[in-house]
Amino acid sequence: MDDKKLIFSGIQPTGTFTLGNYIGAVRNWGALQDQYNCIYCVVDMHAITVKQEPAKLRQNTLNSYALLMACGVDPQKSILFIQSHAPTHAELNWILGCNTQFGELSRMTQFKDKSQKHPDDINAGLFTYPTLMAADILAYNADLVPVGVDQKQHLELARNIAQRFNQRYGEFFTLPEPYIPEVGAKIMSLQEPTKKMSKSDDNPNACILILDDKDTIIRKFKRAVTDSEAEICYREGKDGINNLMTIYSCVTGKDFKAIESEFAGKGYGDFKLAVGEAVADHLEPVRTEFARLSGDKAYLKECYTEGAQKALRYSGRIVSKAFHKVGFVDR
Repeated sequence: MDDKKLIFSGIQPTGTFTLGNYIGAVRNWGALQDQYNCIYCVVDMHAITVKQEPAKLRQNTLNSYALLMACGVDPQKSILFIQSHAPTHAELNWILGCNTQFGELSRMTQFKDKSQKHPDDINAGLFTYPTLMAADILAYNADLVPVGVDQKQHLELARNIAQRFNQRYGEFFTLPEPYIPEVGAKIMSLQEPTKKMSKSDDNPNACILILDDKDTIIRKFKRAVTDSEAEICYREGKDGINNLMTIYSCVTGKDFKAIESEFAGKGYGDFKLAVGEAVADHLEPVRTEFARLSGDKAYLKECYTEGAQKALRYSGRIVSKAFHKVGFVDR
């Protein structure tokens, strides 16, 4: 790789990404390829911290891989792979786990949230999830990590672990910095706009999936919660309209002032229809490309196999040095 900064990011294999996943993270991944050296992966090892049906996990992993490509990640420009195909992540995870404090992990808010959602399966993997995330990042000595606001705590822990390792064994790991886009970093639920958009929401109208067809997308936006006013403007207290304006801005490139001018004197119905149509049209090329890629399984396998080989070559050198640093006999 050249001397450009290195970006690493991963996404869980949920099968189909939400509009929030797309705008807040995945859409930016393709755009970053020309500015940075990029390494992306489908984090199937993280996925099994909660119960999974094996056949469904395999299919969701392949679908997620194809969706990343459909969203603009080019395996010729980036290293794109499946996490479990690079055992270096698990190997480094053990070393980093031995440099992570129990108290640090117990303070992770996501562990507390998931433990409440899955009280019958509070396992060690769920508890040490952030250490594996640190291993994902530090195995490549990434400079930047595109993260949502809710992942900043995990990235801060990764920095703390790296710093502790460096103090014990000498300067080695890069301290990663967050990369958070200014607009659209957090897309909210269409039904409860104070909550993050989530695929697991009980209300199917709360979430847009990027493979939803045009009619479905428009119907969901028509049902979006707004407020009792009639003015389309971005300001505190107008959570529903603020969310719709953010989404519209992200898919059209228009700023909030331009959006306010465009819809001056128009009602919420017109605005919600326009947002739905804009989102559906924006996502149409993604749906088309995903259908093409998912139908060519041989090509997908060629891409993820080659991606894993590249990831292993890169991370293998770093992990071998980390092994040496802690005193393991060289292999």
